[in-house]
Amino acid sequence: MEQINLLQRAKHLLRLYGFFPKKRLGQNFTVNSDMLQRLVSHASLTEDDVVLEVGAGLGFLTRLLSSECKKVVAVEVDPNIVGILRAQLRGLQNVDLIEGDILKVSLPPFSKVVSAPPYSISSPLLFRLLERSFDWAVLILQKEFAERLAASVGSKDYGRLTVNVYYRAEVELLDPVPRTMFYPPPDVDSMMVRLKPRNPPFPVEDEAVFFELVRTLFTQRNKKVRNGLISFLRKREISRKEAVELADSTVYSAKRVRELAPEDFGILANELRKFQNRAAGHVEKV
Repeated sequence: MEQINLLQRAKHLLRLYGFFPKKRLGQNFTVNSDMLQRLVSHASLTEDDVVLEVGAGLGFLTRLLSSECKKVVAVEVDPNIVGILRAQLRGLQNVDLIEGDILKVSLPPFSKVVSAPPYSISSPLLFRLLERSFDWAVLILQKEFAERLAASVGSKDYGRLTVNVYYRAEVELLDPVPRTMFYPPPDVDSMMVRLKPRNPPFPVEDEAVFFELVRTLFTQRNKKVRNGLISFLRKREISRKEAVELADSTVYSAKRVRELAPEDFGILANELRKFQNRAAGHVEKV
């Protein structure tokens, strides 16, 4: 019954304020109370937590969070939705509503993230969050995107996103979220995901080299590592002869890019860094 009530309430609020959800902003509002309760439950909130919510929508999750934690920092980009939220959340002293783009606004400290963010910003949002210090995030993400986060080495979903997030966080797939739990329903199903930030699980001497190597190699994910390495080295103004020699000398040269584990990319990046340092030292001596 509660589920129907949330759906009815969403439709009522949208009619009341003359608001039409914008597809380009990913405005699909959560209207299933059981799903919202599970989302909050997975976050294991305490009365000391400050929770970040990205894309507060009609405030259904915001209200639930406010009853479980010390403070909610709710960020919403659409000024029309912000107007609805201010009216709906009036009287909740522990909700701090920020109007703006989550990828650009200044954020106060927070301990957890609980949210169903717009699908279109999933990747940049994750990397922005993982630059911050917090305990964990429980998010509803597009199912296909969530599966890429937790993909196994060599699978069709395994790629640059998998490696980059693995370097920063532990990923756990939780509950499936059918599209019917939103209004209006999106075109795809979703998945609850928990991310726990961590220190990198393997050593990387130069993160810029590591991330650029991962990016470059995955543009040729089905080709041999050797080919991708030659492209990577040539972009760094290393002669073709040297690039070929170095690419052929690596232990992974005959493997396919998709077969490399995240740790393998770290080893390769460190090898290339050492080569660059040696080359730079040789040039200085000359």
